[in-house]
Amino acid sequence: MAKERKNNTLVFTDYSVPKAVGTLAIPSMLGMLINVIYNLADTFFVGQTGDKNQVAAVSVAMPVFLFCLALGNLFGEGGCAFISRSLGEGKREKIKSISSFCIYTGIAASVVLAVLFIAFRRPMLYLTGASDYTIDFACDYLLWVSLGAPFVVTNIVVCNLVRGEGAAKDSMIGMVIGQIVNIVLDPIFILSSGDKLFGINLPIGFGLGVKGAAIATVLGNIVSVGYFLIYFMRGKSILSITPKRYSLGDGIPKGVINVGFPAALNNLLMSLSNIVVNIFLVKYGDNAVAAMGVAMKANLLVVMLQIGLAQGIQPLIGYCFGSRNFDRMKKSIRFGMMCNMIIGASVTAFYILFRRNVIGMFIADEAVIDAGVKMITALMTPGTFLGVMFIINFAFQGMGKGVQSLILAAGRQGLVFLPMLFIMNKVCGLDGIIWAQPIADAFCIVLAAVMFRATTKKLEKEAKLKTMD
Repeated sequence: MAKERKNNTLVFTDYSVPKAVGTLAIPSMLGMLINVIYNLADTFFVGQTGDKNQVAAVSVAMPVFLFCLALGNLFGEGGCAFISRSLGEGKREKIKSISSFCIYTGIAASVVLAVLFIAFRRPMLYLTGASDYTIDFACDYLLWVSLGAPFVVTNIVVCNLVRGEGAAKDSMIGMVIGQIVNIVLDPIFILSSGDKLFGINLPIGFGLGVKGAAIATVLGNIVSVGYFLIYFMRGKSILSITPKRYSLGDGIPKGVINVGFPAALNNLLMSLSNIVVNIFLVKYGDNAVAAMGVAMKANLLVVMLQIGLAQGIQPLIGYCFGSRNFDRMKKSIRFGMMCNMIIGASVTAFYILFRRNVIGMFIADEAVIDAGVKMITALMTPGTFLGVMFIINFAFQGMGKGVQSLILAAGRQGLVFLPMLFIMNKVCGLDGIIWAQPIADAFCIVLAAVMFRATTKKLEKEAKLKTMD
C-alpha cells in the first residue's frame, strides 16, 4: 500500500516535464472527451425523437443543472488545488482533513440544492428561457437531475480530490465508467422499443424522452460514486473519507474556498450567461434556442479538451508551487500552453471544414442547422488561443491565487461577456448574440496573459530575494 501511495506522487517530483504533463493530462483529457461525448449523447438521442421542443428543453434546463457542477467544483477543484499544494509542503496529515471536509460539506450542500430545485423548478425554468412548449419537458428533466444531485456533486468532488493526489488514471476511470453507463442507457431510456437508431430497430426502449436522459445521467453518476467508494476501501489513497477526520480548523475551509469559489463562480456565471442568452434567443423562436444548444454542445469538444489538459496539470503546478520549485512550474505551464494551442487549432480547423455535418448530426431540421452553422463558426473563432487562458486560470488555482482566478472567471462569463451581450444584441440583433462570447473570449485571453506575466515577475522577484537571504 505504501508503494502505491508513493507512486502517486512520483509524477510531481521524478518525471520529466513532458512525461509529467502527459501522465497527468492525458487521463484528464480522455475523461473530458468522454464527458463531451456523454453531454452530446443527451442532445443526440433526444434529437432522435424528432421533437425540437425536447431538444430545446435540454438546453433551457442545462443552466440550472450547472449549479450542481458549480457546487461540485467549489469543493472539488478547491480541494484538489489545496491537496496538491499541501503535498508539496509535506503536510500529509492535513490532506486527510481537507478531503473529508470537501466530501461531507459537498454532500450536505447538494441536498439543500436539490430541495430548492424540486420546489422551484417551474419558475426557475421560465427564467432560463423555457416556453410554454418546452416547460413540461424541462421540468421532467430537472426533477430527476435534482433527485440525483447528491451523487452528481459527490462524483465531481471525489474525482477532483483523487486527481489532486496525483492519481490521474484512477480519477479518469471513475469519471469515465459512469459516463459510459450514461451513454449506454440513454437510447434505452429516451427512445421507444422499435424506434430506429443508426438504421436498426431498438429491441428495448422505454420512450421517456428528456426524462429518460436525466435518469440515465443520475444512474451514471451513482455508478461513478460506487467506483470511488471501492477505490478508497482498497486503501489506494492518502485521502480520507472518514467523518472523524472532518475539520473546520487549520485554515481548511478558507484554503478550499479561496480557490474553489472562482471555479464555482465560473460555472454559476456560465449558468447565468446561458440563461440570459436563452432569454434573448427566445424572441427569435425555439429554433434559435435549439440551434444555440446544439452549437454549444459541439463547441464543448475543444473547450473540454483544453480544460482537461489545464485541469490535468493543475496538481503538478500546485505541488511545484508548494515546494517552491518555480523553474519546473514555469516549464510545465509553457509546455501546457503549447499543447493546448495545437489542440485548439486542430479542432477548430475540423469544425470549420465540416460545420454543417457536425450540426446535422444532432437534428435534421434545416432551419435549426442553418442557424447552428453560424453559431458554431462564431464560437470556434478564438479556439486556438482559448486554451492558453485555461492553462493560466488553472495555474492560478494551483498556486492558490484565488483573486486572479476569480477575475478571469468573472470576466469571461460575466463582467465582460454579459455587457457585451446586451450591447451587441441591441446593435446587431441575433448576430450580436452569436458573436458576444467569442469577442469576450478574445478580451479575456489578453487579460490572462497580462495577469500571468505580472504574477511570474512577482514570483521571480521573491525567488531572488530568498536567494540573497
